[in-house]
Amino acid sequence: MICQEEQLLVEKVCELYEQISSLESLKPSKNVDMLFTQLVLTCMPPSPIDVSNLNKNVQEIRSKLIRLCGVAEGHLESHYSTILGSYDNPLDHLHIFPYYNNYLKLGLLEFNILNQHITNVPNKIAFVGSGPLPFTSIVLASNHLLSTTFHNYDIDHLANSYAQNLVIRDPDLSKRMVFHTNDILDVSNELEEYEVVCLAALVGMDKESKNHVIDHLAKYMAPGAILMLRSAHGARAFLYPVVEPCDLKGFEFLSVFHPMDEVINSVVIARKYPMPISSSLEQDIGSMILPHKCSEVQVFNNPLINHGNMIEELTVEEQHS
Repeated sequence: MICQEEQLLVEKVCELYEQISSLESLKPSKNVDMLFTQLVLTCMPPSPIDVSNLNKNVQEIRSKLIRLCGVAEGHLESHYSTILGSYDNPLDHLHIFPYYNNYLKLGLLEFNILNQHITNVPNKIAFVGSGPLPFTSIVLASNHLLSTTFHNYDIDHLANSYAQNLVIRDPDLSKRMVFHTNDILDVSNELEEYEVVCLAALVGMDKESKNHVIDHLAKYMAPGAILMLRSAHGARAFLYPVVEPCDLKGFEFLSVFHPMDEVINSVVIARKYPMPISSSLEQDIGSMILPHKCSEVQVFNNPLINHGNMIEELTVEEQHS
């Protein structure tokens, strides 16, 4: 059962889904922008709703809505990447993207989170699903990790072409931003080279495909390497897929951060086990750390990261260390 407030939320989301799914195109336009703005504003406020408890019909609508959001986001990024690419110095005009400030906040958040779990500045980071507007890599490379090389993976050659055009004229980033047109499932031994791998929210839009990618990364990433993933919490899970700690087979779950401001994505961080462990042992470890269901971990405010309103969840072991 869900409460009346949650029921009203679900009804509003379903109503917006009907309107969005009836659009002829999801490319940027006044109507498209208005509907997706309404959707985001509906899902942004903190909510205790657990989307896994919704009925089958609403679950199907949520899955379709996430895919529609992915298509619309791709069109929006391509549109603005084309505009930015027309400038002599595209990096001087990034602010024209309407959500650029969100990426600045998210980049700072992810940098601070990463700093808690590494001892050395990474030489090489892979970003999987970088798209035509690789803001995360650009923000981290420009503002926080000034010597790190970023390897950006996307399955779409045109997206990589747009993205490369944004940095090709910059004397620094043109050397530290590398673009690979690959399905990440076809990338194997190269993954051992990266101290950190970041996985975009919309790589794997359903649980099965997301877990398939995570399993692949667990197989080929270097032991001890960090995996940083985007997830969603509460009503924001109508916009993006949710990654639970129990999905991270082959990794030690470290923590998850749930922003409560205009930054929509949660950030999950994990470390690849330093040596292969059997599935039975991994299950035992998981049951020790997470005694109830896989997504239940203790929650408290984190004083170490200055990021407005945010919830941090840590494993029980980490809290007691």
